[in-house]
Amino acid sequence: MTTLALDVQRARPRAALFAITVFASAALVFLVEPMVAKLVLPRLGGSPSVWNTSLAFFQAALLAGYGYAHALQRLRSLRAQALLHGAALLAAALVLPLRINELVGPPSSTHPTLWLLGVLTVSIGAPFAVLSATAPLVQAWHARTFGEGEGKEPYVLYAASNLGSLLALLAYPLIVEPSLTLHAQRLGWSGGYLAFILLMAGLALSVVRAGAGSGPVRKDAAAVPPIAWGERLTWVALAAIPSSLMLGVTTYITTDVASAPFLWVLPLALYLATFIIAFQARPAIPRDVTLLLQAAAVAVCAAVLPFTANAFAIQLPIHLAAFFLTALMCHQALVARRPDPARLTEFYFWMSLGGVVGGSFNAFVAPVIFDNVWEYPLVLVFSCLARPWGDWKIDRFSWAMLILGVAGAVATPILNTFVAPHVYARPIVGGFSQIDAFQLGVRVCLGASAIAAFLVRSRSLLFFAVIAVLSIGADAAADRSNTTQSWRSFFGVLRQSETQVPALGGPVRMLAHGTTLHGAQALDPRWRCNPLVYYATSTPIGQVFLAQQREKPALRIGAVGLGTGSVSAYVRPGDRLTFFEIDPLVIRVSNDPNHFSYTTRCAEGPVDYVLGDARLTLAHQAAHIFDILLIDAFSSDAVPTHLLTVQAVRGYLTHLKPDGVLILHLSNRNLDLNGPAQAVARAAGGVALIQHYRPKPGQDLGGWPSPEDAVIIARSPAGLARFAHDGRWRPTDPNTARPWTDDYTNLFGALLRRLKQKMNPNSEG
Repeated sequence: MTTLALDVQRARPRAALFAITVFASAALVFLVEPMVAKLVLPRLGGSPSVWNTSLAFFQAALLAGYGYAHALQRLRSLRAQALLHGAALLAAALVLPLRINELVGPPSSTHPTLWLLGVLTVSIGAPFAVLSATAPLVQAWHARTFGEGEGKEPYVLYAASNLGSLLALLAYPLIVEPSLTLHAQRLGWSGGYLAFILLMAGLALSVVRAGAGSGPVRKDAAAVPPIAWGERLTWVALAAIPSSLMLGVTTYITTDVASAPFLWVLPLALYLATFIIAFQARPAIPRDVTLLLQAAAVAVCAAVLPFTANAFAIQLPIHLAAFFLTALMCHQALVARRPDPARLTEFYFWMSLGGVVGGSFNAFVAPVIFDNVWEYPLVLVFSCLARPWGDWKIDRFSWAMLILGVAGAVATPILNTFVAPHVYARPIVGGFSQIDAFQLGVRVCLGASAIAAFLVRSRSLLFFAVIAVLSIGADAAADRSNTTQSWRSFFGVLRQSETQVPALGGPVRMLAHGTTLHGAQALDPRWRCNPLVYYATSTPIGQVFLAQQREKPALRIGAVGLGTGSVSAYVRPGDRLTFFEIDPLVIRVSNDPNHFSYTTRCAEGPVDYVLGDARLTLAHQAAHIFDILLIDAFSSDAVPTHLLTVQAVRGYLTHLKPDGVLILHLSNRNLDLNGPAQAVARAAGGVALIQHYRPKPGQDLGGWPSPEDAVIIARSPAGLARFAHDGRWRPTDPNTARPWTDDYTNLFGALLRRLKQKMNPNSEG
């Protein structure tokens, strides 16, 4: 065997070790992201912003790791680099085992972002940053170990890194979360980190023994022309767009379903997949195909984005496709601009900086400057400028498509402003009404605009112009809820709107959180203090309040979740109500008579507020004080699962009087919470009944009731005696699902059960 053959044979295990090390570090990094966010989530009420802020933090930690790897290249000796990196790995291990560090103090509802960033920094910042440094550092070692004949092979290791990240992300919701408790997850990850230190030590020893420590085989960075600042800024922009869109589409998805790891990982997994494809030597999706599909996806997405009433099963693939193809387009453009491997760590540093810029814009800047989630469509529109610009000659066909696209988009707000009021005011007669015709016309205009945008895709500026106007036109056409005001905080977007309900004397003002109605109030003085929708007297919540009022002249009431404060309508002169609310903005809006007046004009007894996560603040309340404790935090699409665990319900029961009643309002469009709640009730030692309330036509028009699922729990059978013989309530079945605990929740299973129920409308729940 020749000397060359022996050298190649010895090189193969080293090359495999490079890939294994990069793969393992990436897997650890992306296993810990949803794990830590899930650990923190209960402290901040289950808000989707927890994930966005966490992801922005992880991007900053990634940048720190890449900056550290770049700075480490100033040491010419690989032996010195290996020793220093080993010391950094060991020093970061001092914060293990993985846990939420209490050094920062209790959660803050007034400054949740700062508290979350502080907790993440002291809990996982160091291990995450030093693990993140592995990919660029190992690729730099690879570039110095192998000869010039390998070309730019170290960049292929970045695909291996993202493959490890992708598999870890998919493993978390599908394998890790459903099968392991949080305690086991924390210990398992900590053990994996220690095992990685040994793996990294083996690679470093292999590299040093191979003789690469004597000096670089490839060109030194000084021998390569410096990178122009314009090129660096282009790298930043191309990396920032996918990062911002990832957080934008994540906010959209998690607001409409739930803030949970199994949904967080969808956009992030697609984001990583774009890196895998883009950094392959032969990409599975050529760039020309990417540009074609991206133009079609963005045009469709811009046309349907504001129509939130569309079926989620239709919206989800449209938004994910637009995001995936746009991210792939940007990352393929980055790969096309990658520098010589001698500048490899610098390239990754600036690319990581772009990720931080995009993520920080969504997590920290947008919630301050926008009163709605405008950053998602805004960045989607501006991403069109990342397409190839083409030449400046515009032929007649392109001019025609530009005019058609703009005209179709502009026509929709005109129709909505001047035609819609007359159409919707007329009664519906026959099968295909004028309203149907009007809506079809709007869709035709938007569709024509989207097609025109696609046909001018080869010219970036024209494509951008049509998509921008199309987005504005679609938003105007979709606004049929008459939104009068909106506010935004860390915990989400509040929208106030009005609608006409003749049975309630005309206008009814509503408050929505994201896409979920959180209460309504009639403006007519005759109906102003009537509890509406979920709180109407005919609903399960209303039934419990009326039953307790018949037996007791004075009630002590606790309510988790404020909304419009509708529960205040039940407060009599001798009663006292305490709201437990995490969002200061909700308290401010519900207490302003210019918006809602349940708490200020309808409650006849005192109403007070406790700010903070209800699980934590309720724990400080005295035992055995509540006649009624209402947990009304689950109808929101971002479900705070920590409020529906065995430990949580056990704690609620300790605050009830012997004959007190706990109400769990479980209405949710996308998740079946009835099964876990019934199982939790028994596991917590309570006695429970369930009701699936569906109002009949003409029933209680004065309360404008809505469908409602509720479970009531008492400490003993005597506590539910007044409901036991009421045919509307029936015994629970605690065997329909595994009870949720602080260590185990399964939102993915709840989603599947709800989908199954929708396919079988005859099934209850």
